[in-house]
Amino acid sequence: MMQEQVRLMVVDDHPMWRDAVERDLAAAGFDVVAVAASGDEALARFRATTPQVVVLDLQIPGPSGVEVTAEVLRQDPSARVLILSASGEQADVLEAVKAGATDYLVKSASREELIAAVRRVAAGDTVFTPGLAGLVLGEFRRLSDPAGAKDVAADHPELTERETEVLRMVAKGLSYKQIAERLVISHRTVQNHVQNTLSKLQMHNRVELTRYAIERGLDDE
Repeated sequence: MMQEQVRLMVVDDHPMWRDAVERDLAAAGFDVVAVAASGDEALARFRATTPQVVVLDLQIPGPSGVEVTAEVLRQDPSARVLILSASGEQADVLEAVKAGATDYLVKSASREELIAAVRRVAAGDTVFTPGLAGLVLGEFRRLSDPAGAKDVAADHPELTERETEVLRMVAKGLSYKQIAERLVISHRTVQNHVQNTLSKLQMHNRVELTRYAIERGLDDE
């Protein structure tokens, strides 16, 4: 099964919480290859074990969770960082996303919600605690210059019509599952379109893609 092949690292400085998350994810069939209690430990063990997904608390002894996120993605742009934090504050969420985190859950999430989120993250989806996705998209819009909106097809004629269509839906915050249902195609086909678009635009993750699309006004179409 897919989740049995996914390599995870869990980073949290609270031993009981860290152990519980590790236990739950291992019981769900994931391969937990490392755990860490600090930023330094996380970076050292990331290099040693190369997990595909990092489940990371923001408030850890230095470097901070935000700094760890940025460094992990600098070392391996294909890695995914799922923030699992007690904080749902706007500033914390946006700081993590700007560092490259594509996923953010608050610790009030249930065990089932966490497991489902990790599965979605491993499959390439972006996951946010309800309410936070709108916050992130709103911030991207605020940072964008509406007067500078451009036609993505004119900028990048190498994108196919279907890739542009998927890009518009990504900009609106739709999950891969929702996009697949709307276009009546498979989840895997949506993933392939997104990966092709990332490659053509020379980007590394869905956060960069979303920011790019919103800057060009594709979320309003």
